Amino acid sequence: MLGNIIGINDNTILVKLNVELTKTQNLINMYIVFEEQNHLIVGEINDIKDGIAYVNLVGEFVNEKFVFGVIKKPSFGAIPKLVSKEKIPLIVGMPDYAENKDLELGTSPIYDGIKVGVNINAFFSNHFAIFGSTGSGKSCSVARILQNLFSKTNSIAYRSSIFIFDAYGEYHNAFSKLHDKVPEINFKTFTTNLKFSETEVIKIPLWFLDVDDVAILLNADKHSQLPIIEKALKLVTVFAQDEEKVIKQKNDIIARALLDILSSGRPAAQIRDQIFSVLSHYNTKDLNLETQIYQPGYVRPFKQCLLIDSTGKIREMELVMNFINNYVVEDNNIDLPDGTFKYNLKDLQDAFDFALISEGVLNSDKIFDETNVLKVRLHSLVSSNYSTYFDYPEYITKEAYIKQLLTAKDGKKAQILNFNINYVDDRFAKTITKIYSKLLFDFAKEMDNRASMPFHIILEEAHRYVQNDSDIDLIGYNIFDRITKEGRKYGVILGLITQRPSEMSETALSQCNNFLCFKMLHPKDVEYIKNMVPNITNEIVKRLRILQPGNCVAFGLAFKVPTLIKFEMPSPEPASSSCNIIEKWFVNRNR
Repeated sequence: MLGNIIGINDNTILVKLNVELTKTQNLINMYIVFEEQNHLIVGEINDIKDGIAYVNLVGEFVNEKFVFGVIKKPSFGAIPKLVSKEKIPLIVGMPDYAENKDLELGTSPIYDGIKVGVNINAFFSNHFAIFGSTGSGKSCSVARILQNLFSKTNSIAYRSSIFIFDAYGEYHNAFSKLHDKVPEINFKTFTTNLKFSETEVIKIPLWFLDVDDVAILLNADKHSQLPIIEKALKLVTVFAQDEEKVIKQKNDIIARALLDILSSGRPAAQIRDQIFSVLSHYNTKDLNLETQIYQPGYVRPFKQCLLIDSTGKIREMELVMNFINNYVVEDNNIDLPDGTFKYNLKDLQDAFDFALISEGVLNSDKIFDETNVLKVRLHSLVSSNYSTYFDYPEYITKEAYIKQLLTAKDGKKAQILNFNINYVDDRFAKTITKIYSKLLFDFAKEMDNRASMPFHIILEEAHRYVQNDSDIDLIGYNIFDRITKEGRKYGVILGLITQRPSEMSETALSQCNNFLCFKMLHPKDVEYIKNMVPNITNEIVKRLRILQPGNCVAFGLAFKVPTLIKFEMPSPEPASSSCNIIEKWFVNRNR
């Protein structure tokens, strides 16, 4: 018996201790049980002042099981005792450990030898977030969790698919040798380093991208830009395919653009120059500058019919318009690309340039300025090294592409896919993570057997990508917000790792159900966690400032109570350690 209850204040029980504190173990963060008739109410000692223990009630023991939450508080006559070490696993551990159902995370820093773990479904079926200042142990904890998951003796997570977007290229060292320990497990890595030939470069088939993806790729920020993007994608359907298959549609598109120019009311010289410009770049075997126009008695090439007379007008205007009208097709509806044919960035660029002409945006200076920004960005992308990431060598379906991603060199399943995005700028890294996340989410939604192939997307430095950005205003949603709200039912789960939670999307963070919080020092981030994360208490917030590296407070659906966890260092470790200044600076003078 520890003492007597002397006060009950809301959820806190005050216990006057009758033990000599200088001669007993440290009681802070230890669990006690209040025994009273048929009730065994459990609390955690959060503070001790002047011989009085402040105990926060957390749950009850019912039929030899721990149940979180308290309905009935103990009376003043209840007897407080320390929970025996044998019963501690009922609260923080895995009392009925099953290899195919449970996962060990680490050990309790309060109770020596007590392993702390989670039910795999409770943790991995829900979005999770890992917070911590730099150097607090986030990367090492992720590596340790996955190493534990894939090092099980009998239950092999063979059909798992974990996509890690690695901001610094840290995880290759931690997972590259997993196959040597467990032959069924394969680690596959992709890189954005175009000069590193030993690792496969990220390649995204451009024909997988829809209007929303292209808007994100080009950093669109105006609603007026979306119709041009949609028009360009529709034109790709015509411009990127074999001309013989689409000759009528292509002739119609070019003809309508020429008619718009002819009827624009501009000076004749400007009209002629624009038509020359269009037909120099966009033409068919039927409709080009050399196309022969037949008249009674003679034949002339199309370009000669654009001569300007002494009055400053195109002499053969009526003839030219009648000729072009012959190529206009009624009800020429063109659909968006359906992913059944290959095209590249150059095809998209040509289609985009023509879309500006065919939409007549040159009639509006404002719209021209807004859309020309996208044109410049697309042209810059085409001519930059970043174009390599969309230069997929051959046509492939979405299903075959994802299957190929998940296939290791030996032809077997790859369980961990690491995308090293360290060699591109933050904006493009965000674009890559959004495109891949949307690709996986859309694929999962379209599966006949819902959630039959779970995808786990882990974002290192998530504050760079999962932000309160303009996507929701432009296209109506943010893909990470959508995944956190809808992904669980399709088996698409996000893992957000960040040192700056205050910079993240509030919606995405609010939908996470499990949290591992390492040491946090920045007041803004600590306050943000307190306000945004569900079920967080002042006691947890206080702990965040004094945690040692590799220790965290874990809470959420997978944990019965907020639990302190000490992680073992992963073996091997991720390449996330700080620079060794002593080693780099100093040399021996006697060398």
